[in-house]
Amino acid sequence: MDTLKAQLSVDKALAEVSQPVLRYLERYVGNRSLAEDLQQETLLRIVRGLDAFDGRSSLKTWSFSIANRVAADYFRQPERRQQIVELDEANDAVDPDREIGEGVIVDEMNQCVRQVIDSLPDSYRAALILYDLEELSIEQTAEACQCSVANAKIRIHRARLRLKEVLKNQCAFYRDDEGVYRCDRKA
Repeated sequence: MDTLKAQLSVDKALAEVSQPVLRYLERYVGNRSLAEDLQQETLLRIVRGLDAFDGRSSLKTWSFSIANRVAADYFRQPERRQQIVELDEANDAVDPDREIGEGVIVDEMNQCVRQVIDSLPDSYRAALILYDLEELSIEQTAEACQCSVANAKIRIHRARLRLKEVLKNQCAFYRDDEGVYRCDRKA
């Protein structure tokens, strides 16, 4: 009976964190297929470590911490350090009302932002994605990044500054006739 109970709690834990971990990893690496591979490794590590989980943080925060280490380990491999990862545009929902030209502009903007995020140091990228995109609290972000709250704030601030600086240097931003925010790459 205890084995069945344990299996049910493992299944419940995995069901709770599986999708948030995949979403985080996809944002971190910029590629759905790679994110799915890293998700599997993360879920394996979660299962192996679930007995040692002491509940000092939420299960989700603890899982992001593991996912963060899995992704960082992946990019530490020498053959992957210089790899630029593009967004997997095939997974984007197609809006039939969006014109082709508008789609190209949006895709270009997304690609530009993705390249800047990919160029950030791992610690800055993780903190930025967890806090700004996954909407974790600053405390949860610090826990997942295994740093102090002050350090997490610094990482987020520096990541935002770099993002703003690079985009400002590479892109000319403007509003079109309909008031939509657009950008063109500077020559």
